[in-house]
Amino acid sequence: MSKVLSSKIAYEGRIVRVDVDRVVLPHGREATLEIVRHRGSVVLIPMPDESHVTLVRQYRYAIDRWVWELPAGSLEPGEDPDEAARRECHEEVGLVAGRIERLAAFYPTPGYCDEVMLFYRLTDLQTPTTSAAHDEDELLEPHTLALAELREMLARGEIVDMKTAVGIYLTGITGK
Repeated sequence: MSKVLSSKIAYEGRIVRVDVDRVVLPHGREATLEIVRHRGSVVLIPMPDESHVTLVRQYRYAIDRWVWELPAGSLEPGEDPDEAARRECHEEVGLVAGRIERLAAFYPTPGYCDEVMLFYRLTDLQTPTTSAAHDEDELLEPHTLALAELREMLARGEIVDMKTAVGIYLTGITGK
């Protein structure tokens, strides 16, 4: 494994922290690396039934466009990931999941970021008795789509978000 010689925080924000680390890598060479630190996130695959998935159409400032995405959100400090999945489903989709199944965990950008994305299938979706507030930077619209339509959207390049493509793959949507 590597050995940290020095570390300094270059930036600390609401979602990420950027560290600049001087390290000795496993092969013995020294390097200065910029690492984005992230608490991790949950990616939801809300399935109202076996043939539909709820996506959100969300405006993303970083790429200045609307994208189709699986709902997702960052973990709060110390938050249990299963509870985060429940919370995010309520906040982003407006539903409460009766059943949550963790499918996989992936590092989306391990070259410079330590974020791990935990993928969940959510079923037995119910309308909650209370409403949930969106984050101030969220501009999103939930839409339930047929699996066949999702396959077509992927093929046409209308789904450009990698976590969404992976999530669709995980559920076997693109399998045939």
